[in-house]
Amino acid sequence: MRTVHKPRGPLSRRATLLAVVVALAALAAALSWSGWPEDTDRTFRVWHWNIAGNALHHGAADDGLAEAAVDSIRNRRADFVSLNEVCRTQFDRMKKLLVERGWPEGPGTFARFATTRAASPGLCGGTGDYGIALFSRAPLGVTREYALPSDGTAEHRRLLCAAPRDEPRLKFCTVHITTSNAVRSGVPDNVRQLRAVLAVLDGFDAAGQAYIIAGDFNAQPDYARLNPFYAPSASTAANPANTGSHRELDDADKAHCPGYGEWTALGSPGSAPPCGGRAKIDEIFVRESRLAGPYGAVALAVPTSCRGLIRCSDHRVLVGTVRLRLP
Repeated sequence: MRTVHKPRGPLSRRATLLAVVVALAALAAALSWSGWPEDTDRTFRVWHWNIAGNALHHGAADDGLAEAAVDSIRNRRADFVSLNEVCRTQFDRMKKLLVERGWPEGPGTFARFATTRAASPGLCGGTGDYGIALFSRAPLGVTREYALPSDGTAEHRRLLCAAPRDEPRLKFCTVHITTSNAVRSGVPDNVRQLRAVLAVLDGFDAAGQAYIIAGDFNAQPDYARLNPFYAPSASTAANPANTGSHRELDDADKAHCPGYGEWTALGSPGSAPPCGGRAKIDEIFVRESRLAGPYGAVALAVPTSCRGLIRCSDHRVLVGTVRLRLP
């Protein structure tokens, strides 16, 4: 009796194809927790503005401020946005405009607000809360607020940080440090707040996470209280004695006061800036060890399109670009 064997060639090919499909599916599943593969270098555009939403605009959301901000955010193709001194009404208006002008996600996914002063009759024109905020072109996931040491005023300063939903290894933060240098427990208020911020950032790094932080630090780059932020490699004649672990995205600008950068504030400079002119108190910091290529920043002219005001803010927008090595 002869045994007849069925041909196995086509079946083997189908089995091989099936194995390949299964392997690709497994790989996709392994990467599904993150939109980016591991050990990927990514370039980010960061946009920061202290909008003086209470001091100059008194909470108004219909005087052109929101339009000026959103137009700049879109024109600069920002990935991350940091806002300081923003009233809740202005934040809500900007969210709405970003959706109308093409941001791909709903406002609940890309916008975060942290209240530093609760609504009161004399604040934001009585329209609502006041604080800091951030936006992200990519949907946001876990968000956390960190309370900073009190400066004895009605404002309860916060550090606001959020991670992109598809990249939890990266944090984007915004902060507005107090101007107070009153001494409490032997340390000035502004120094205590800066130390608290630095402790959070160092914690991110110790946990193997990358981060970007933007904000009005109310300190010029050459001030001693920022020495623990700037890395020694950033030290120049205009910004000496640094001991920290960060680079500021405007600190390598050879054309504008190397180590210091372009001015950002129209108001009184405090001590005289090392290269003259007005003061830089808005900064965008990244961990030096995460740098994966060139970086830089530019301060933009203050918009003049806000109705009833000569300028839309007493700060310039700071826009930075950086390539980071993600964990």
